Amino acid sequence: MEIILRHFPNLTDLQKKQFLELGDLYRFWNAQINVISRKDMDELYTRHVLHSLGIALVQPFEPNTSVLDIGTGGGFPGIPLAILFPESKFLLVDSIGKKIKVVNEVASALELNNVEAVHMRAEKVKGEFDFIVSRAVTKMDDFVKWTRNKIAKKQRHTLKNGILYLKGGDLTAELQNFPSAKLFNLTDYFEHPFFETKKVVHIPLKYKPKKK
Repeated sequence: MEIILRHFPNLTDLQKKQFLELGDLYRFWNAQINVISRKDMDELYTRHVLHSLGIALVQPFEPNTSVLDIGTGGGFPGIPLAILFPESKFLLVDSIGKKIKVVNEVASALELNNVEAVHMRAEKVKGEFDFIVSRAVTKMDDFVKWTRNKIAKKQRHTLKNGILYLKGGDLTAELQNFPSAKLFNLTDYFEHPFFETKKVVHIPLKYKPKKK
């Protein structure tokens, strides 16, 4: 928890309480339904919570921002971002129902009224979103195919509407089809060695009106 406060010192008392409760909630639910590796549970706040919040340092969300988290797993990056931005709306989806059960239980316990979690494949999601976030669920070519018709038209942020993707390693080959992609190294924000190869990838996507 200390590592969160170090990088986000202006949290409200409610946000501090919610972040603090994440540890016990995930320990409890992970014992019932494994959504986080046993090894990573000991590093929950660094490898999952703080990693998710890297998106917030690259692009803070304005009030009423609409965010879709695809392949959320146990709720990352969506749950930490929803705590940090209570005035934004988050739709968390995953194709594995038991993971969504954990997300719903955690969101309910924290009284996160800005979170909706649904058992659904990414391709089936309806609606338009300012940003689509994820943590390395698939290759970028496939991810863009899933998301290209889900972007809102109105621009309200410094970065253009589109994808904010958490991924590590050398992404040169994977991003060769996306010349507009911009990489943000998380080592510019976090000193912990876990983040040495971790990045936020921003890919702007154009609004595409629905076909009638």
